[in-house]
Amino acid sequence: MPGRGAPAYAGRMADVVLKAGRVRPVWAGHPWVFAQAVERIIGQTAAGDEVRVLDAKGNVLGRGLYSPASAIRVRLYTRDGEQPLDAAFLRQRLDQALARRRNLGLPSDGTNAFRALNAEGDGLPGLVIDQLGDVSTLQFSTIGMKQRQAAVLEAVQSLLAPRAIVDRTAAKSAALEGFEAGSGVIAGDRELDVLRFSEHGLSFAVPLSIGQKTGFYLDLRALRKRLRELARGRRVLDCYSYVGAAGLSMARGGASEVLSVDSSELAVSVARDCVALNQLGDRMRVERMPAQAALEQAAAAGGFDLVLCDPPKLAPKRSAAERAQRAMEAIAQSAIRATRPGGLVVLCSCSAGLGMTELERALAVGGAHAKRRATVLERIFQDIDHPVPAAFPEGLYLSTLIAEVALDR
Repeated sequence: MPGRGAPAYAGRMADVVLKAGRVRPVWAGHPWVFAQAVERIIGQTAAGDEVRVLDAKGNVLGRGLYSPASAIRVRLYTRDGEQPLDAAFLRQRLDQALARRRNLGLPSDGTNAFRALNAEGDGLPGLVIDQLGDVSTLQFSTIGMKQRQAAVLEAVQSLLAPRAIVDRTAAKSAALEGFEAGSGVIAGDRELDVLRFSEHGLSFAVPLSIGQKTGFYLDLRALRKRLRELARGRRVLDCYSYVGAAGLSMARGGASEVLSVDSSELAVSVARDCVALNQLGDRMRVERMPAQAALEQAAAAGGFDLVLCDPPKLAPKRSAAERAQRAMEAIAQSAIRATRPGGLVVLCSCSAGLGMTELERALAVGGAHAKRRATVLERIFQDIDHPVPAAFPEGLYLSTLIAEVALDR
């Protein structure tokens, strides 16, 4: 258990005292303190303030930032109750995160897009930094981190020296925390309108006007690399394709044909431009089409050799998990029907509430309805630049199954 700390409020900051039965997850390293875990608050505190977190006996569990409007009242940054969460601390954490990426081989020849800082995974909850070529894109998701924006920008400019810094904070996250989301270029080249970067030798040009995440799904890099290897000689259907990154990887890997579909006109336009940029138009085409329609057409025509379904987040909250499970089962059924016997179906979930176990259940139920058998060959999670603390299962939000499809006998 934690070491003994000074339990009394000393006037410098408030102490958040946990209920006796709610200590162990935080003691083990979970970075969140939920509202229902709080017994009382000693002292005065406001949104974004630094607070110490104590157990019921007065032992110091750590130091974090207070979010009174959130179900997560405190996000912890350090076990040291005396460590100020100042500009020097933020810079040190970003420096450590970048050193971790360098040790993992990022950036590398052919890849200059990577997650530079992954919130809780790098000890800075409420902040995500993606490096896309020579541009840094940020997302603030807590009021405490937003209040420290100036220090964050200073650290980013010092350690990453980007051409520009872009704020991609989600309006919904900002509203939940009680601050106004920024948008667009907030430092550097104000004329920037396109993010240009590379991954595994493929070139991308993504306009700032496209809205998803920080501009690109970097967490799927490991999957795209594996799909490049698996796609050789196969006919591929890539559903929910966004800007076509997975399809491009499979086309470059030697797929005989790639059809990428998405319902967004802008995403389809960007994907087509990326196909042309990489000179892969002879084996890849992009169509604006609902995924379900594409899957039904594929099934009617005898199926593809490889079908990828990476739908948008189906369970943004755990309360939506049951509905999301049914939706994923329906997607799995359609994807399996669209895959020829002996082919591969690839199913992704980007919701922590719909993890690997739930994804396997969806694949099994979908296969039963399709009268096919799906055998899981591989399981893939988010890539290595999206680290997750061992005590923080919520951070492992991306799950992918690669399965072989066979007739059910």
